[in-house]
Order: sequence, then structure tokens, then C-alpha cells
Amino acid sequence: MKHIVKLLLPLAVCWLWSCALAAQAEPAATNLIGAAHAYYLYTGRVDFSDKQAPRLSWPGTSIKANFTGTYLAVVLDDELGKNYFNIIVDGETRHPFVLEAKQGEHSYWISSTLGEGEHSLEIYKRTEGEEGSTAFKGLVLANGARLLLPPERPKRRMEIYGDSISSGMGNEGADNGADHLLSEKNHYWAYGAITARNLNAELHTISQSGIGIMISWFPFIMPQFYDQLSAVGNNDSRWNFSQWTPDVVVINLFQNDSWLIDREKKLQPIPDDEQRIQAYIDFVRSIRAQYPKAEIICALGSMDATANDKWPDYIKTAVARMRKDNKDEKLDTVFFDFTGYGQHPRIAQHKANAEKLTAFIREKMRW
Repeated sequence: MKHIVKLLLPLAVCWLWSCALAAQAEPAATNLIGAAHAYYLYTGRVDFSDKQAPRLSWPGTSIKANFTGTYLAVVLDDELGKNYFNIIVDGETRHPFVLEAKQGEHSYWISSTLGEGEHSLEIYKRTEGEEGSTAFKGLVLANGARLLLPPERPKRRMEIYGDSISSGMGNEGADNGADHLLSEKNHYWAYGAITARNLNAELHTISQSGIGIMISWFPFIMPQFYDQLSAVGNNDSRWNFSQWTPDVVVINLFQNDSWLIDREKKLQPIPDDEQRIQAYIDFVRSIRAQYPKAEIICALGSMDATANDKWPDYIKTAVARMRKDNKDEKLDTVFFDFTGYGQHPRIAQHKANAEKLTAFIREKMRW
């Protein structure tokens, strides 16, 4: 009997401890603040077809809110169970809660120990369209807690069209580590997102790992993809360009073209120099048609497409021709140096590239 008592005591302690943790995680009463509430601040190409479940698919799409209370949970309905999000509470950007979404609808506990008073929140999509879309269903707060007026939307606007570099593929990986893990893809620390924060600008990132202007690692190219509302593959959704106009557009493409044309010989017949330049011009003109007054920065790098002058020269020639033939003075170039590192740029490289881009935009836009 003594042995049985000794065995039961630790089990009872474990049960009581589990109950205490459960009580700490779930308050006695909570309230769901649905996604259609006017105090949520959405950023990016968000699909509001269902206002109770707006869908986020592009990297860097985000939701900001201010709220009261000590408890916070997030309700998401994820398409594939492959997306990751930064949950940034009270401005803690360096050590956010990293949420790995499960497929389907789930409530994700974030904290039950927030201090009394007001708090801030940002839900930020680290991953991209190839990981699927995610519907936001709302926040769960403590009983009696509420949303407060949201933060002010930045007046400056910036948009990027890019590939894996702009998405942030592999940027959290070790220098000698893997380059493809979804958990190490973090758009928050991609060069464009860092630049936008430096400039206090609202950012839309239209990017897809592996995409090119003439050829991609999959059947569609950026000229077929750039105008979509949804980033999930090549689809028939359409973004309304008139609802959001950037001041600055950055185009960072041709990295995948350089690999697939010169190295892999995947585009046949192989385009000559003039065809490459014209393809770039055609895409830039399609962006210019949407934004007649925006400053367009034609960038490249920092992977090996800038290891020599060949592909940067295509861009320089295209820009010079558009400035002359179309009298387009709001066109410039920025190139990020190849460091010799053979994989996707890590966060240190993104920070360096962001410094260069930030300085250029500040001077150009007088920001």
C-alpha cells in the first residue's frame, strides 16, 4: 500500500500542475473579436471577399491592432499547414512569438500573462504564396477586454516586385546550413521590409521564390503573376491597382533568368541580348502603366547575377532606353554586390542591402 501511495502522490502533483497551467493559459471567459472589426489595420494585398475571414497570401502581409487585457490568442484558418507568422506583441521584434500554422482552423494561444493596460500587436506573414494562404478569423481577448484605435497608417508607400531574395528565402539559416527550410524564411528581415521600416513606409511585396521575367523554375513568370490578388500560384484573381498607389517601386528580378538561361539552358531558343533587354523593358512598362508618377528603381542582387556586369548591363541598357525613348525620368538603378556567398542572402546581407537602398531612396525622394 505504501508503494501505491508513493506512486499516486507524484501523479496527483503532475495532475494539479497540468490544471494550473491550463488555468493560466485559458481564462475563465474570453471574447472573440472578429476579423471584420474596424479597428484592425490590414497591410498588403489582402483578399476581403469574405470580410469575416480575409485571406493573407503575399509575404509581409500583416494585421496590426491595439488592445487591452492580459490574454491573447489568434484564430487562423490555414490552407496547407505550411505558413509561419511573426506575432509581435508590444514591439518585441527581435524575439517575436513564431507561429507555425496547422492546416485548417485553429486558435493559437499567445500569452495569458500580459500586464494590465494597453498592448500592441502585429501579425506578420513570414512565408509566401507557395506556402498557401491563411484566413484571419480574429483575436481572442480576455473577458471585458477590447480593441483600441489602431496605429496610424504610414503616409509613404513602397512596393517590391521580386523573387526569393525579396521574399527572404533562407535568411534565418546558418551560413553553413540549409537554404530551403520554411521555418527559416522570414520576410520581416528581408532587405525590402527593413528598408520600409527605416523609411516609415507601408510596404507591399509581390514576390515568389524561383520566378523570373522570361522564365521561372515553374510554368508561370512575373508578367503573368504581378497583377494577382492572391499569391497562391498562377490564378485568375486580380488586384485593383487603383486602390493603393506606391510612391516608390523596386523591381529586383533577373536572378532566376540568369540561371535558367545561361546556366541551365532551359529557355529555347536561347534569347539574344536584345530580346533580354526588351523583355525587361516590357515588364517595367507594364508597371509604369499602373503607376505613372511613381519612382521606379530597377535593382538586382545580391546573389550571383551581379557577380559580373552581364545582367546588370541589360538593366542599365533597358533603363537608359526607357529614359530616352519614353522621356521617363523617374527610373533609376541600384545593384547589390555579390559577396561570394553561394546561397540565399542571410540577414546580415539583407541588412547591408537595406542600408544601401534606404540611403538611395532617402536621397531620391527626400525622405
